[in-house]
Amino acid sequence: MPDLLLELRSEEIPARMQRKAAGDLKKLVTDALVDAGLTYEGAQEYWTPRRLTLDLRGLTARSKDVREERKGPRIDAPEKAVEGFLRGAGLSSVDEAEIRTDPKKGDFYVAVIEKKGRAAEEIIAEIMPAIIRDFPWPKSMRWGAASRKPGSLRWVRPLQSILCTFGPETEEPVVVNFEVDGICSSNVTYGHRFHAPEAIKVRRFEDYAEKLGAAKVVLDAERRKRMILDDARNLAFANGLELVEDEGLLEEVSGLVEWPVVLMGTFEEEYLEIPPEVIRLTIRANQKCFVCRPQGEPDKLSNRFVITANIEAKDGGKEIAHGNGKVVRARLSDALYFWKTDQANLPDLDKLAASAEKFGLDLKKPLDQRMARLDHLGVTFHAKLGTQGERVERIRRLARELAPVVGADPALAERAAVLAKADLQTEVVGEFPELQGAIGRKYADLQGEHPSVAAAIEEHYKPLGPTDIVPTDPVSVAVALADKLDMLVGFWAIDEKPTGSKDPYALRRAALGVIRIVVENGVRLELIAYGLASLLAWRVGPRAHTVSGRIRFWLTTLEETDFLGPKFLRWLDEHTHVPVPKSDDGIWPKAAAQVFDLLAFFHDRLKVYLRDQGARYDLIDAVLASESGDASANNNDLLLIVRRVEALSELLATPDGENLLAGTKRAANILTAEEKKGTRIADAVDPALLAEASEKALFAAVDGAEKKAAEAIQNQDFSAAMKALAALREPVDSFFEHVLVNDENDSIRANRLALLARIRRATGQVADFSKIAG
Repeated sequence: MPDLLLELRSEEIPARMQRKAAGDLKKLVTDALVDAGLTYEGAQEYWTPRRLTLDLRGLTARSKDVREERKGPRIDAPEKAVEGFLRGAGLSSVDEAEIRTDPKKGDFYVAVIEKKGRAAEEIIAEIMPAIIRDFPWPKSMRWGAASRKPGSLRWVRPLQSILCTFGPETEEPVVVNFEVDGICSSNVTYGHRFHAPEAIKVRRFEDYAEKLGAAKVVLDAERRKRMILDDARNLAFANGLELVEDEGLLEEVSGLVEWPVVLMGTFEEEYLEIPPEVIRLTIRANQKCFVCRPQGEPDKLSNRFVITANIEAKDGGKEIAHGNGKVVRARLSDALYFWKTDQANLPDLDKLAASAEKFGLDLKKPLDQRMARLDHLGVTFHAKLGTQGERVERIRRLARELAPVVGADPALAERAAVLAKADLQTEVVGEFPELQGAIGRKYADLQGEHPSVAAAIEEHYKPLGPTDIVPTDPVSVAVALADKLDMLVGFWAIDEKPTGSKDPYALRRAALGVIRIVVENGVRLELIAYGLASLLAWRVGPRAHTVSGRIRFWLTTLEETDFLGPKFLRWLDEHTHVPVPKSDDGIWPKAAAQVFDLLAFFHDRLKVYLRDQGARYDLIDAVLASESGDASANNNDLLLIVRRVEALSELLATPDGENLLAGTKRAANILTAEEKKGTRIADAVDPALLAEASEKALFAAVDGAEKKAAEAIQNQDFSAAMKALAALREPVDSFFEHVLVNDENDSIRANRLALLARIRRATGQVADFSKIAG
């Protein structure tokens, strides 16, 4: 079967766009070919800085003939109905339609539409111009004289040539002819722009790849990455060093070169006084170069760096290395100045006393000075959420409250929270925002802070993504949770929640961070309590400084109200011991409703997290929908939700669990059906009305299992709760085998339905079994 070779060659495509663009090209072309009735065996995309390539194997040479019959109206139907049918079928008159007879419906029109298959070359030539014109570049441009014309081609960079050949391996392939904005397809490409700029005529992919290789173009991006990494490692080793590997930089650099040549540059050793993170970021950001370290010394760097050039220079790369070295030295000189400036006293030190007193800062210490200045200048965090200083005050108080919960020293947690944002006022972070947190930790170490405080300054931002590490030091955990909860509650309070694909403040990431910290550290955290605490700190300030105190102050001072209902009242009674004013109308502050809405958002993020961990979606829904699954009980604690899902999964993996699920769902289905009919169901089971041995046995089993499961849940022993419920398996099976639920006697029927309701209620303590598939 024939193969298709396609290349779109342009000026340099930004490295960050190349991989996706090649994937988009593959999908657009293959989807269009399949839609046109062609099939293929395999497709592989390739990319370099100057070309997107598609190698498509085993494409059918021609689409199949298609015969379609389209049923129309009766022959005596209104004229307009017949005309609409003819238009839809592409017929000019009823004479072109067939008349069929149906014994029931009578005579009706049928359009027989026959479409002849088309040659693959014709289909390719038809689809390609539209694909190229509508290519989904994030950014594109027009160029040249043609750019003055309306509708001229837009491309990421000026498109220079199109190569498109098609044919079987045993024959000479043909050029698929089409044209886009004056650029005609051909069988010609070009090699490396400096080493081999001449035209190269190619036939099919093997020939194309071989000739490009000879013309100093490595087509396969993964091969370019391997070449760069292997050569860089070897060059570093030859100089007695180790390469500091960087997958992100390697991906980027491989997208900057078609013929990678690895060289080594140097800078003065005096710049090694700068923290390694700053040196690495400076060289990476400005020159796209790798740094090296002495062998066996992971915490140090050397004054050598590795360059990836795109040419083989006649002087062996000396001028390239020298030029890169000049730029690196200039940038490191700036970084050294920033580093030293951050160790000196601030010029406006005399204005910072009030802020220093507010946060208990020592103005003899550089990092304390920067925190005092952050507060003094009133740097805005968000127009509706106040200043950074006000936010630090909220985080400080919440971190101190969280400290005992996570096993941290409250004083250390408070100190870490106070200094967590101080490096925002440093020169280094001003120049390199990516080092926020990491530089704060360096400066904290220099001024002699406790190691846990220094670590928390860096780690409170983590995790930054699903693959990032989770902080484990208790002080870091306390500050990280306080920081994320304050952010989430604040943006919820001003109604700046994520919508669709838009999440400008990375609130989904913050919520997932809370979930990972809580679950992976085994932290029991009542989100409602601390969510309310954080919200109150934002609304009423530091006067309300404990969870219960904040809630009490808030209940008696805020006028803004909204309906919430009795669950919140029950939760306050049970969890905070706050004297709650009784209210017949169920009116509660709007702030509480916002926190409950935030809890629902956490549940959605938890579902994503658990699915990624391999948990079944239906089990998560079943646990969240259980009778104890409102905000007043276990669903306020994310760790307990996870443990309940795990225990439920273990139960359903056993025969007892499978059979219990079937019996429980049967009971629930009967109850649902009878409830819809309005059938009477007794309020409670009357033992005197239990006639059959099986229903007596089930009543006794439910009574025991319900109590044991409740006790186990109270002790957060969900495995024991599941085992208690598993004991219902045999009594439930026996009941449905020997007992007729819908007895003719109304009282017996109502009593048996009440017994089924007990089964539903007993299992509902851990999960809503009706939501479980199977």
